[in-house]
Amino acid sequence: MEYFRRRNGKWRFSLTGKDAVAGLLFILPFLVGFFFIFLPLIAESLRFSFSDMQVTGDGYILTQTSNRGLGNYLRAFTIDPDFNLQLLGSISQMLLQVPLVLIFSFFAANLLNQKFHGRTAARSILFLPVIISSGVILALENSDLLVATLDSTTDSAAIGNLGAFLNIRSFLAEYTSLPISVISVLATAVNELYDIVIASGVQILIFLAGLQGISPSLYEASSMEGATQWENFWKITFPMISSLILVNSVYTVIALFTSESNEMMTEIRTTIFTEIDYGYGSAMAWIYFVCIAVIIAVVGGVISRHVFYYDER
Repeated sequence: MEYFRRRNGKWRFSLTGKDAVAGLLFILPFLVGFFFIFLPLIAESLRFSFSDMQVTGDGYILTQTSNRGLGNYLRAFTIDPDFNLQLLGSISQMLLQVPLVLIFSFFAANLLNQKFHGRTAARSILFLPVIISSGVILALENSDLLVATLDSTTDSAAIGNLGAFLNIRSFLAEYTSLPISVISVLATAVNELYDIVIASGVQILIFLAGLQGISPSLYEASSMEGATQWENFWKITFPMISSLILVNSVYTVIALFTSESNEMMTEIRTTIFTEIDYGYGSAMAWIYFVCIAVIIAVVGGVISRHVFYYDER
């Protein structure tokens, strides 16, 4: 009965009850959309994955299904020569990019949390890739217009020289004694720097909000005890921000798996909307969904064990 309180002989909502009602009203549009729009479509997609879909047109688009059981799933794993490679490629790319995105966004948020002239402009610039990667600008980037313009205005020899100059893998292999595995990771990180920056805008905002929520009194008390900046980071900043590391990890995994540049997503869209193979495309989508769910569960389970929650009471 913590949600109700008796006052003047009448039952009324307590403060906890009012908060619960406000929270329910806040998520009500999502619940309505999920249960009445998305859930029926999800169930239909699951049914399609076990069927052989054929689309015919006779004034209207008609669908005819015949039960195939696990045929579409077996085709994905045992017949399609590209599916397994694309799936493993998407997973390996995610495993590499998620730590890089988290490290970059956390580092950028720490820098933007400092007091300096032009801080607002710097925050806007680092969030700009999120705007650039959406809408018309993304379509323009993915089209051949930029490539055609570049080819028509840039000498091919100059592009080749620039590519040789930026070949960080060869540079590190020739002038350093780092292991090949370390060189491969560094080279991949440098080559994908643009994608990492593009994928870090929202994470920077989340980390920045968490950093600004840390009470300055914690740092003042720590400094009075003689703690260094390095100790303050590991003893105060990192534990206080650990819950947001979990949030950003889950968000980044989902964002990378569902991005426009993901080969697996492109293959699924091509199979469904270009090849008009709804049954096989639905099976591919469900396999991909299960892989994403398993990875999110593992990531969430591992990180949640090390999350610190600060209780102000």
